[in-house]
Amino acid sequence: YALNDSPAGLAAWVVDKFWAWSDHGGNLDSSFSRDELLTNLTIYWATQAMPSSTRIYYESQHPPAPRPNAPVRTLRRDVPVGVALFPKEINVPPRKWAEKVFNIVHWTEMPRGGHFAALEQPALYVEDVRTFFRLFRQEKKP
Repeated sequence: YALNDSPAGLAAWVVDKFWAWSDHGGNLDSSFSRDELLTNLTIYWATQAMPSSTRIYYESQHPPAPRPNAPVRTLRRDVPVGVALFPKEINVPPRKWAEKVFNIVHWTEMPRGGHFAALEQPALYVEDVRTFFRLFRQEKKP
C-alpha cells in the first residue's frame, strides 16, 4: 500500500524493477524511452493499481492450503504451449521441468530481452508469437 502513497516512491519501485528485470546493458534508456517509463508510472498512479498488481508475487510465495477431500488434479496440461525465453527474465525454467507440466510445441531462447519483453523487444516477441500460431493455421484452399 505504501507505493500508492507517494509518486516518488512508486517511481523508485517501478524504475528499479525495469532496471533489474530488463536487458539494458547498464543503460536503461537503451531499452525504454522516458515516455514509456512515465506512461507506465502514470497508469499505476492514476488507477491506484500497484497493490493489486503485486498480489501475484505474494500468492506465488503463499499458495492456498489444500481443501480437505478435494479431488486430486494432475498438473499436466495438454493444450499446446509456446515458450519464448528472454535471457534477463526473472525466472527461467529448464525446458525439462516445463515439459512435465505443459505440452510444449514451440520453444525459443531469445538472444536479448527480459521480463518486459513485449515493450523491450517487440519485434522479437511478435515474430515468435506469429511463428507459434503458424503451427496451427490451416491454409485455405481456393
